[in-house]
Amino acid sequence: MNLENIITFFTKPLFTLGQMPISLWVLMQFVLVIIGAFAVARFLRRLLRTRLLSHTKLESGMQYLISRIFGYTVLVLFLTIGFQSLGVDLSSLTVLAGALGVGLGFGLQNIVNNFVSGLILMGERAIQVGDRVDVGGTTGKVTRIGARSTAVLTNDNITIIVPNSQFINEQVINWSYLSDWRVRIHLPVGVSYGSQPRMVERLLLEVAAASNDVMKEPAPLVVFSGFGESSLDFELRVWTASMTNRAGLFKSNLYFAIWDKLKEHNIEIPFPQRDLHIKESLWPESPQTLR
Repeated sequence: MNLENIITFFTKPLFTLGQMPISLWVLMQFVLVIIGAFAVARFLRRLLRTRLLSHTKLESGMQYLISRIFGYTVLVLFLTIGFQSLGVDLSSLTVLAGALGVGLGFGLQNIVNNFVSGLILMGERAIQVGDRVDVGGTTGKVTRIGARSTAVLTNDNITIIVPNSQFINEQVINWSYLSDWRVRIHLPVGVSYGSQPRMVERLLLEVAAASNDVMKEPAPLVVFSGFGESSLDFELRVWTASMTNRAGLFKSNLYFAIWDKLKEHNIEIPFPQRDLHIKESLWPESPQTLR
């Protein structure tokens, strides 16, 4: 195959887009323009955030938002310039826009939904990079907010990718929203019916007072929540600011201390139990039963 045939192979029109013939060479140029636009946008976005915004007094979430919007703007600008330099009449892309609309109707709703949700998150700033959130049972630190998804780093050092739409459509707990790390923890405790309620209250408050992670103000509180089927039900309510990120470990430490304290004073934590009462039949047993 000589050079002329190779040139013909690459420049031969495959189809037309509006009035523009599309050949393999044009497609290759399209790919190069797209790759180049993404590379330039990513480079400039990082440059803006690391060299300029990092030296400002803006908080990290706002820096991330500005760099993201700047990156999208640069990407659209470079794609537009690149396509026009190839001779593409952007008005002719209405055909592609119509095809894209059909595609949205059949399978791209979730992608568009997540993308729009990402823009809403960046605009409202209800969730920012560095915040500690709880969404859909996933608890951790937000490390990245992307166009389609958000990365959440859990306490187990596992990064979970959460679709942005989940932050819009579901209930989200943002522990960092008001920059106030104080939270109240509830610890249900059940003791046997032979226990003295006031004594149980005093012992639970002693456990709370002995913990360095329990805040003195607001003060711990013990609530007698009711009479259970096999226990007297109490609830120890304590505030903490140092263990907000490790609520599970905080509860575990307190429950260990509660167990030791109750055992020390011979207060029983009962097993679930049922009382079964059998009534005698009002009717005399039949001769068939006596046999």
